[in-house]
Amino acid sequence: MHLRQTLIGLGSAVLLGAAAQPAAAHHSFAAEFDVNSPVELHGTITRMEWINPHAWLHVSVKNDDGTTTPWMIEGATPNTLLRRGFTRDNVKAGTEITIIGYRAKNGANRANGRDLILPDGSRLFMSSPGTGAPEAPGEEPAEQ
Repeated sequence: MHLRQTLIGLGSAVLLGAAAQPAAAHHSFAAEFDVNSPVELHGTITRMEWINPHAWLHVSVKNDDGTTTPWMIEGATPNTLLRRGFTRDNVKAGTEITIIGYRAKNGANRANGRDLILPDGSRLFMSSPGTGAPEAPGEEPAEQ
């Protein structure tokens, strides 16, 4: 009986360890984005994904020739964004915005968003704390 309990305990520990692996794979800002490649994008929100570990804002960016290019903007966790003033209403599809952020190192149409500027001129800080991304003015380094 004691051996059976030990094996069950070991099996549980292995399963819990395997389940924790995706969290360990979380990337730092510097692994994917370039602080020396800032971008300013003007466009229309097409969708917001409130998912962990990073929320994603999808934006149709207007080009000079009249065409549009889809961009994905990485933000902090949904909980962090909600605490900073993000709501389903201020990031709904069809809203015209400006994003200030940092481009992906691989040149893809992806960026880490720093500031989201809404039509009324208000700014929301959307970057991920504690990943090496530039902090918001006056913001303490994030808890890990």
